[in-house]
Amino acid sequence: MNKLQQELQQAALQRDTRRHFLQTCSTGLGAMALGSILGSCGSLFGRDEKVAASLANADYDPMAAPMDPRLSQFAPKAKRVIYIHMAGSPSQLELFDYKPELMKYNGKDCPQELLTGKKFAFIRGVPKMLGSTANFRQHGQSGAWISDYMPHLQTVADELTFIKSMHTDQFNHAPAQLLMHTGSARLGRPSMGSWVTYGLGSENDNLPGFIVLASGGKQPDAGKSVWGSGFLPTVYQGVQCRTDGDPVLYVSDPNGMPRDIRKQTIEAINQINQQEYEAAKDPEILTRISQYEMAFKMQTSVPDAMAISGEPQYILDAYGVDPKKGSFARNCLLARRLVERGVRFVQLFDWGWDTHGTSKDTSVDIGLQMKCKESDQAVAALINDLKQRGMLDDTLVVWGGEFGRTPMQENRDGQTQSFHGRDHHLDAFTVFMAGGGLKKGLSYGETDPIGYYAVKDKVHIHDLQATILHQMGFDHTKLTYHFQGRPFRLTDVAGKVVKGVIA
Repeated sequence: MNKLQQELQQAALQRDTRRHFLQTCSTGLGAMALGSILGSCGSLFGRDEKVAASLANADYDPMAAPMDPRLSQFAPKAKRVIYIHMAGSPSQLELFDYKPELMKYNGKDCPQELLTGKKFAFIRGVPKMLGSTANFRQHGQSGAWISDYMPHLQTVADELTFIKSMHTDQFNHAPAQLLMHTGSARLGRPSMGSWVTYGLGSENDNLPGFIVLASGGKQPDAGKSVWGSGFLPTVYQGVQCRTDGDPVLYVSDPNGMPRDIRKQTIEAINQINQQEYEAAKDPEILTRISQYEMAFKMQTSVPDAMAISGEPQYILDAYGVDPKKGSFARNCLLARRLVERGVRFVQLFDWGWDTHGTSKDTSVDIGLQMKCKESDQAVAALINDLKQRGMLDDTLVVWGGEFGRTPMQENRDGQTQSFHGRDHHLDAFTVFMAGGGLKKGLSYGETDPIGYYAVKDKVHIHDLQATILHQMGFDHTKLTYHFQGRPFRLTDVAGKVVKGVIA
């Protein structure tokens, strides 16, 4: 036996000895390892001590099928979510929060009391007040105020539920986006879509439970962490699909690799993974197995779901889709196709809504109108499409940014910008929702006469998250995962359900 063979044999012996020790030891490290495994698995399905205790049965393996459909904690109003995030944050004062009083101050110096003790991303010195650059009218029987920037959305006003008193803790894009989608401004927490699929699994064996579609030419400022799984098993992270070329990179069979051979390869790999799991009981190994199997199934299911060529022309026209181009409108149509096929959570990100006024494209008049023109028709079409298919009642559509915009014009470095723009604002902004068991044609909450502070029925980010989970059938305080010695949840240690918006 040569030296290399001796070293390999010794390494294998050490590995088996460590494994035997952890498997058989009833105290010390063995008990600690077992407790860790039971704790992490018990939090997934039981969400309480009773189910965690049932893991003492050696035949019970809750991680064996992490994406199997599961019941929520109570009867849900919504079965699925389409979350539309306008990255950069559109100005509520140009779109939904009508403030005629603000026009009286247009061009005047900002009152000092609005500046004292405040921090802004870019405003320095004393900026000028800026009235809305849009025209507003009331629409529908609900009388919702919607500006002329959104003519298509005006036609579905009575389907919408506005929350006009949103506020947040963060005024920079990346941490604000993380807070909105993961409940924390710091990296490392699971995204909302991951929590939903963790709690409910998937209704389609051949598609991921959480899919992400991005448009606007760039990723969100917070990057892919806003759809990451954080400390949850990675099987629950969002799968980003492309609208040009292969929907998912490397989903096609390599050249010279027949499909049946690839299937045999995956089966062989998963047999090895299964042996490793039976020995180590690491839930990430089951995630790996699940992902191999899902990737193989996605080779046919994803291209089918993403192929809009079968949609009738009137649907393409309603959304404003060019079948040859990827776009936000195309992503809205794909979102309907995906939830129709059982995907639990579809996240749309559209970059380019940061209207500082540093250029024509980032102004709250010309630039914002351009972004609205790209998206307004598609969002209205999505709501109508879901309604006509009988899906809106149990599909929750959410639309919004990560914070609001100031009622004063941005004066970066003390100098007024060449174009009309507004700085980041954390004290007031608007989110709207549709479907999913909410009150239709409702405007909830109010801001002060100039739109600076939320003054009635204030809603924090954690409150919005708690409400979304509630509509999906979860008490946000009980949908938890044990990590680093304590139970974590999407809403951290805060949040309350906004009962005033629930039908």
